[in-house]
Amino acid sequence: MCGRFNVHDLSGALLWLFGMSEGPPQPPRYNIAPSQPVAAVRIASQGGGREALLLRWGLVPFWAKDAAIGARMINARAETVAEKPSFRAAFRQRRCLVPAHGYYEWRREQGGKQPYHIHMKGGEPFALAGLWEHWEGADGEVIESCALITTEANALTRAVHHRMPVIIDPADFDAWLDPAGKGGDARKALLRPYAAEERMVVDKVSTEVNSPRNDHPGCIEPVARG
Repeated sequence: MCGRFNVHDLSGALLWLFGMSEGPPQPPRYNIAPSQPVAAVRIASQGGGREALLLRWGLVPFWAKDAAIGARMINARAETVAEKPSFRAAFRQRRCLVPAHGYYEWRREQGGKQPYHIHMKGGEPFALAGLWEHWEGADGEVIESCALITTEANALTRAVHHRMPVIIDPADFDAWLDPAGKGGDARKALLRPYAAEERMVVDKVSTEVNSPRNDHPGCIEPVARG
């Protein structure tokens, strides 16, 4: 699964990557946790261009009676996303990209669960495959939410965890975001382990990451491997 990630600059290189002129108002985040707002890019309902906005992490299906279901819907598996009732409608029509500078996974080691920060060597941002939903409660409450799609880990990250979030190549942004787009098989073909392993780094980081209350630059600083 992918249960924590970071995006600490919603300007500059990140906006250029997504072809956006401005991003949503969000401070630097170094330890984003489920149920919190995350920046996302999707196709706007009017005009057809890309828009950036904040979505709640934890997808609430449009048919849900209780928004609390979102707490269990932070990840969708690439292998079943097209069939699962909670995700299949969003997979067909409501796909998004979630900017990230890195994500965290944990490995059980002597002394407890040890976090690792997985990111690009140059620190450049990348895009995670996401789904989004619009939900309206009986009392008029409106929630726009999202889930990240995971797949099998690549050879580099497998030593830490057997799953990884799907990273979408910039050349595939349009194909992924287009609400009409190609068929489901073509979209599913994009849900593969990240192949450019030579561009990635896996750093051991402080166990402060274990608590979502800790959200500061020290979360991404490497520590000595013991």
